[in-house]
Amino acid sequence: MADWTLLTDELDRWADSGRAAALWWRDDDAARAVPALDRLLATRAETGAPLALAVIPATLEDAAAGRIDDDADTAVLQHGYAHRNHAAPDARKAELGPGRRAADVLDELATGRQRLAAAFRKRVMPVLVPPWNRVAGAVVGRLAGAGFTGLSAYGRRESARPAPGLNQVNTHVDIIDWRGSRGFVGDDAALALAIAHLRARRAGEADADEPTGLLTHHLVHDDAAWRFVAAFIAATKAHPAARWLSPADLFGAGP
Repeated sequence: MADWTLLTDELDRWADSGRAAALWWRDDDAARAVPALDRLLATRAETGAPLALAVIPATLEDAAAGRIDDDADTAVLQHGYAHRNHAAPDARKAELGPGRRAADVLDELATGRQRLAAAFRKRVMPVLVPPWNRVAGAVVGRLAGAGFTGLSAYGRRESARPAPGLNQVNTHVDIIDWRGSRGFVGDDAALALAIAHLRARRAGEADADEPTGLLTHHLVHDDAAWRFVAAFIAATKAHPAARWLSPADLFGAGP
């Protein structure tokens, strides 16, 4: 059984130093109107935590857009274009990687932005979430000129401003074991990721101003994964030294 007191202990240390630990929640790969999407939105409503939902423009179903658009506390971020791998067979998967011309990538992203703008009334934010959390530097440098104001990947950010006009806020607690079972990593492993990032921020070993990001993937969750998400949000919301931020808090209110 996972020892949740370890999370409480870390947050107690934040409280002792007179600081508040900011957190946020991003879920990836939304496109289809499936039961897992309904469960994600229900979990968001039950927990009361704001959600940043990374939506794949090219495969977005109208029914899915309608369900997402009805939730005032869910913001839509752009998850690449089609979540299609363009990397060489021996390279790590990437849709927006260095193996493609930046101009071609940006053209696709522009098409995706138009698709999302047409599908949602007011939930879309000009924030890019690269599929597989990988994007070429040449693309990053041109995102602001293409209308994006935010970027979100995985792992500790190197800079809050990777390019002029662009704000980066990453996630740090991926609850899926992509290199192994491709299922839930388990309570212990997920808690360890969260505590490690919180501790690094508190100790000055990571950017203290970057909120700790929970990363979920609703399409591959089992019951244990859903229980962890609810329990993690409940445990942190109950602690006076933790606060959950909305995508608007992180990236601005959008256009």
